[in-house]
Amino acid sequence: MTEAAELPPAPEQARDVFGDRFADAVRYAELLAEAGVQRGLIGPREVPRLWERHLLNCAVLSEVVPEGVTVCDVGSGAGLPGIPLALVRDDLKITLLEPLLRRTNFLTEVVELLGLDHVTVVRGRAEEVMGKIPPVHVVTARAVAPLDRLATWGIPLLRPYGEMLALKGDTAEEELKSAATALAKLGAVETSILHVGEGVVDPPSTVVRVEVGESPGGVRFAAKRAKAARTGRVRRRR
Repeated sequence: MTEAAELPPAPEQARDVFGDRFADAVRYAELLAEAGVQRGLIGPREVPRLWERHLLNCAVLSEVVPEGVTVCDVGSGAGLPGIPLALVRDDLKITLLEPLLRRTNFLTEVVELLGLDHVTVVRGRAEEVMGKIPPVHVVTARAVAPLDRLATWGIPLLRPYGEMLALKGDTAEEELKSAATALAKLGAVETSILHVGEGVVDPPSTVVRVEVGESPGGVRFAAKRAKAARTGRVRRRR
């Protein structure tokens, strides 16, 4: 049996990034290092680098999220990037979307323990919840799938003129190029690669931003979205 790795102390940058929520960030890191590993949500080898590679890497996404918007974290897993983002931005309304029960159970426990009243946990796949959750301003994701596949799940959840922010690594530029045709069909009107967290994480976090026009998901999802809206109205009348 492999001996559990020890969680290192929080770096000084974490105090600046999380501010008043620093103690909650420490508790979240402890939960990831303990229950997260025990339940198979993260690998034990990730524990020594939880702060730099995971919590801070995700928290700096807040630099490019507009104020007061709604966010859906697709394939939230153990809560990355959704929970670090929620800890630094209480102005956001965040939905953690995750299909696996053991993960949503963990997320619900974390949200309740940390008192994240502006966070909701929803169990389901992105393609299943259209019409069941309101369209959002921003979709976030990290290490869920290649960009072209991720876009087919995330973009249809957006409001018109919303944006998808995907944390990516060294493959960001290559993925963006190969996904160009798929993104255009899904209603993307502009794409860019951003670097956030300068001076906080080394190297800075890489974010692929995909902005959509008035028809998120493109023609393919227009009929499905309209049908979901009609179904929702019928349910409300009953």
